[in-house]
Amino acid sequence: MINPGIFLGVLVQLALLGTLDVVAGLGTAGWLAGAAYGLAVGGFLTHGLNRSTARSLGPADSVTLARSGLVGCVTALVADTAGRGTVTMVVLASVALALDAVDGQVARRTGTASPLGARFDMEVDASLILLLSVVVAQSLGPWVLTIGAMRYVFVAASRLWPWLNTPLPPSMARKTVAAVQGVALVAVASTVLPLWAGFVVTLGALALLTWSFGRDTWWLLEQHAFTAAPA
Repeated sequence: MINPGIFLGVLVQLALLGTLDVVAGLGTAGWLAGAAYGLAVGGFLTHGLNRSTARSLGPADSVTLARSGLVGCVTALVADTAGRGTVTMVVLASVALALDAVDGQVARRTGTASPLGARFDMEVDASLILLLSVVVAQSLGPWVLTIGAMRYVFVAASRLWPWLNTPLPPSMARKTVAAVQGVALVAVASTVLPLWAGFVVTLGALALLTWSFGRDTWWLLEQHAFTAAPA
């Protein structure tokens, strides 16, 4: 049985898509992509709640769910217009990025941080970065997709090498690099930067992300080598 809060989130997603349709216009592809995203989020949260001890979403999860609704609208725009509805898409993505700083604060202040909430927040962030990569790739080339795909490649690799699933220590550098990706991609997607400047900004963001993933992977490899070494 679907949780009432999750069900409400799916309804809000559909309502946001309806509003977006009135404001910017959505075709069939946009509606289908946005609705599919909303249903997928609902399924993910339902599965997560069923596997956890929590019975409902916490206040921070509700903020993340609101962010997810905005990302669902970005999904619809990208599927429908490949991101050409630039102003609306940039505004929605910018608000979603700004709210990323809110749900963590709410979780800490209310003492409701949870593994499900952290994973949900991470998946929403990853989805938005992937979508923005698709948009920017329209003007700079397919290499930009590396930014959006990197986390998913890491997750796929962890299926082959489970030691990649070892929890990482908290890192402000990792959080900063993750935030830079969204800000950089939104800035380039807005087309306010000259093409050459957008290329430099995006390449710099990719370099930082590669460094961050490389550093974490090296740390995980060292931990794996240490635990696998004979006593």
